[in-house]
Amino acid sequence: MTDTGGIAPAVESILATARQRGGGDERVSVDPRPLPAAIQRAEAAGRVPIIAEIKPTSPTTDGERRDDPVELAEQMVDGGATALSVLTEPEHFGGSPETLRAVREAVDVPVLRKDFILREDQLDTVEADLILLIARFVDDLDELVTAARERGFQVLVETHTEAEVETALDAGAEIIGVNNRDLARLDVDLSTFESVAPSGSEDVTLIAESGISTQGDVERMRAAGADALLVGSAIMDGDVAANTRRLTTTETEQ
Repeated sequence: MTDTGGIAPAVESILATARQRGGGDERVSVDPRPLPAAIQRAEAAGRVPIIAEIKPTSPTTDGERRDDPVELAEQMVDGGATALSVLTEPEHFGGSPETLRAVREAVDVPVLRKDFILREDQLDTVEADLILLIARFVDDLDELVTAARERGFQVLVETHTEAEVETALDAGAEIIGVNNRDLARLDVDLSTFESVAPSGSEDVTLIAESGISTQGDVERMRAAGADALLVGSAIMDGDVAANTRRLTTTETEQ
């Protein structure tokens, strides 16, 4: 469903780089740690399910954080993170497959590979528990979802519009993320999740992405039906363990 009309220049640059990036030499096979089960365990323990993101830098942030990513991952898990998201895009986000591999070896929670994956061979770059596919940029979502599942990956299909959600559902997506950030303008609006997230889809795990920085934001997204929340900058900016704990702790526990 590739749609690159109206895309911000920064995102166009990321896509151009992604189109040129190769994949792995050998087909990977993954025994994944299930995200839905991890979410259930967090809720049973009274924690808000947070997917904490290790993001050294991005086109929408200033500067770069150079901490050891394994140490950051361990601090996030200590703070109660249900799962981790690791950027593997090198040129614009400072990530790498090697970082994801090291993080996954160090923790026991599900780890999402966050990147701009456009072709099947790019699935074979590194093992992860989940991979991100952005509905807007994938030519044949059904085909790529199937290819990912054949390798054992769980697939998080990212959407931003109702039409993209329908495309994700038609492709059999079981984990759908709604990105509150509009990639055309790079601005953020939390009402996106509220208006776009499908209702009554008990078999689908819903993830709210972007723009979540306060406990009020967490409560708002959860009230709108988010099973889990993907949070990057609000956790990476400052004390990672404390920031994670702040967002995973319910108001009644504080």
